[in-house]
Amino acid sequence: MAETDPVVEVGPVAHGGHCVARLDGQVVFVRHALPGEVVQIHVTERSRKFLRADAIRVLEPSPDRVERPCPLSGPGLCGGCDFQHVSAEGQLTLLTDVVREQLQRLAGLKWSGRVEAVGPLLDWRTRVVWSVAENGMAGLRRHRSHDVLPIPSCPIAHPDLPDVTEQTWDEPRVEAIVSSTGQRLLATDATIGDRLEAEVDGVVASDGTVRAGTGTLVERVHGRDFRVSGSGFWQVHPDAATTLVDAVTAAADVRPGDRVLDLYAGAGLFSAFLAPACAPGELVSVEGNRRASADARENLADLSNASTVHAPVERALARGTLGARADVVVLDPPRTGAKDAVAAIAALEPRRIVYVACDPAALARDLATFAKLGYRLDSLRGFALFPMTHHVECVASLARD
Repeated sequence: MAETDPVVEVGPVAHGGHCVARLDGQVVFVRHALPGEVVQIHVTERSRKFLRADAIRVLEPSPDRVERPCPLSGPGLCGGCDFQHVSAEGQLTLLTDVVREQLQRLAGLKWSGRVEAVGPLLDWRTRVVWSVAENGMAGLRRHRSHDVLPIPSCPIAHPDLPDVTEQTWDEPRVEAIVSSTGQRLLATDATIGDRLEAEVDGVVASDGTVRAGTGTLVERVHGRDFRVSGSGFWQVHPDAATTLVDAVTAAADVRPGDRVLDLYAGAGLFSAFLAPACAPGELVSVEGNRRASADARENLADLSNASTVHAPVERALARGTLGARADVVVLDPPRTGAKDAVAAIAALEPRRIVYVACDPAALARDLATFAKLGYRLDSLRGFALFPMTHHVECVASLARD
């Protein structure tokens, strides 16, 4: 801290885990602060358009400020969490304000809802990717830095995760995973995010942890088992899959005989519950990742009215692979959204579209495009599936005008 570190009054929260302030007329994105606070800041980055800064001293605290549960969360320390200094209700308020602002600014939509809490603030993350320092020890990176901070334990990590901090590693990253059925897996950088061609038994340690990320995990949702190969994608919050399945099936309002498309379907989570609802209609599960599509094919094998298509969603839509019509379309695109698929989805003239989004900015942008193509926002729910962070999951339902 320098004597020249200025004092600012903190304005509203912004998308990305920081709040907005102004210093000599210039915008400052301030981390570790709350709206309405007066704080002393240390500028960490400068550009012509804005500054980035950390709140290093709180002169007038917000009622929502609390003591951080993690001693390694704060200015210059671990970049994994954004809101450890914020109360549980305060975090919901911040997330709600972000969703509202993005919808209003990018789509001209007014949302009167509130982001919903899901589970506890700590001990929830079932998948953690650790970075490995030059000395081979695992840790987490400082905010906007490649520096690896030694972390003896992480308070948001699930307590049943395999430990990675008691040994050295040869790879630059290692992912620790625990499934909802209690399986434990460690994946090194070579296999993180990879879905292997065939099931290969990993090296099993004495505690039952599979090493090398080559095994198949079993996740369970509403009593149904799902195969997820290697370090393949699955929701990181233990209550996320159930929460999203319930929200999506309610929003989709699928009817018997409907033709349903589940786009960016992953291992077939939503497909498995939408297919019985539309029977004797047809459900098509579409996924561009080869291994995830193979997982979906196995996970849906018992559903006679469900089929899988392995192809990038945008390509499958453009080529007409998915047919000329659909009654219901569900999409769960990556963080960047579904910009290149929106027009083709609307062209199918579905009765209802359900959009699952992990980025409110991408969601708002795509909702604005859907609106131009004749689809209005019917309902939207937000879920705090990543406590202590700025990330929020939304489920939006669209209907034809």
